[in-house]
Amino acid sequence: MPVSPARQAAYKILRRVERGHDFAADLLLSPNVSALSESDQNLTTELALGVLRRRAELDACITRLSGRPSGYFDCEIATILRLGVYQIRRLDRIPKSAAVNEAVEMAKAARRRSAAGLVNAVLRKCEPQTRGDDAESLGLALPPWLGERWRQRFGVAAASALARWSLETPRAAIRLLHAQDELEAVRRELAAENVEAGPSRFSPRSLVILRGSVTRTKAWRARRLAIQDEASQLVGSLVRPEAHQRVLDLCAAPGMKTSQIAADLGKGLLIGCDLSARRLQTMASVVGCLIPAAVHWHRVQLDASRPLPFAPRFDRILLDAPCSGTGTLARNPEIKWRLTPQDIVRLSDSQARMLRGALPALAAGGRMVYATCSLEREENEDVVERVLAGASGFRRLTRDELISERPNLAPLFDSDGYFRTRPDLQRTDGFFAAVLSRDPDAGGRILGRQ
Repeated sequence: MPVSPARQAAYKILRRVERGHDFAADLLLSPNVSALSESDQNLTTELALGVLRRRAELDACITRLSGRPSGYFDCEIATILRLGVYQIRRLDRIPKSAAVNEAVEMAKAARRRSAAGLVNAVLRKCEPQTRGDDAESLGLALPPWLGERWRQRFGVAAASALARWSLETPRAAIRLLHAQDELEAVRRELAAENVEAGPSRFSPRSLVILRGSVTRTKAWRARRLAIQDEASQLVGSLVRPEAHQRVLDLCAAPGMKTSQIAADLGKGLLIGCDLSARRLQTMASVVGCLIPAAVHWHRVQLDASRPLPFAPRFDRILLDAPCSGTGTLARNPEIKWRLTPQDIVRLSDSQARMLRGALPALAAGGRMVYATCSLEREENEDVVERVLAGASGFRRLTRDELISERPNLAPLFDSDGYFRTRPDLQRTDGFFAAVLSRDPDAGGRILGRQ
């Protein structure tokens, strides 16, 4: 019996993710998945992301059912068992017999025919979740070290809320790309195609998708919409470019903020950089058509942690630094199981080098936004304060200054002027940003390692 296309696709995605390099969210946009029917695409997404979000819970269940530790099974069989247990425990609409039978066929297709009997025996013992399982799910939602870190940083209640959030499907948000489009008109247009959308809380050009697939709508095919989390949109809006300015986007791929900055710029110079040539090429194909004709857009491959090669000074700089991504665990659940405490220290050092190297490229009177999608202090305010302590002629904009620019964002600026969103509070990805400026009449000097 052939395995269903959705289960095959989910299995292949999980295997690639488990090898440690790919992200499920990217793989779910691949041509192979896009070619599936809408129902199969939805099931593929549910299976791949659901298994990743609840991996520790699924492994604990497999250990109880099999009497063997999670490391006993080879990678292929472990993935097949996780898929089977997830369907039985979490997806009421899938009959248990279908989940078991297809798992057995998947084992055979993976050339693990000798393990097919074991897969069958384990999954036949599995039963749907009960109310009492919720506490266990929450306790296994995060790696122990991360759960303890968040309890110490945010408190027990907030850490539990963040753990619960990491198990949920995040809401998609869209950004309207054409100035002539009005939110309410687009909302009605989407509703006519069975996509329910509501206004976002903070972004004036954004809608939150409540139901339906926006990628199958006419507005999406006409490139009038971009999928971009609301918090990400808000970070992009903090750059505030003006016409004819020179703007540097240092870690630009995949390019959603780049296209947002270009639209705000209207005309001028925009340089987008990234370490990966492949990601720059992908960015060009995805957002190239969204860059206004009057914006001179150039792409440069470089390592932002090394001294920058640019002679001119830029009026605006965005450094959306590579980070742990702990503010995006619901959207990128594989991060939970890849990240280690040592990674946060390593990333913090790299982020400080990037910020220290970017400051000299900022023009007198210029504005820079340093941002991450991390909830960790070491990657956020610690980086900013460490670098500014060794830099003369630069300062952080205050809360009052930022609120005067964007009064509607007042709840998102703390007393030090740092921008923050938290998934359990705003129902967006967790972002951090600091807005820096260079004194108009100061040359500025940066100390420390480049």
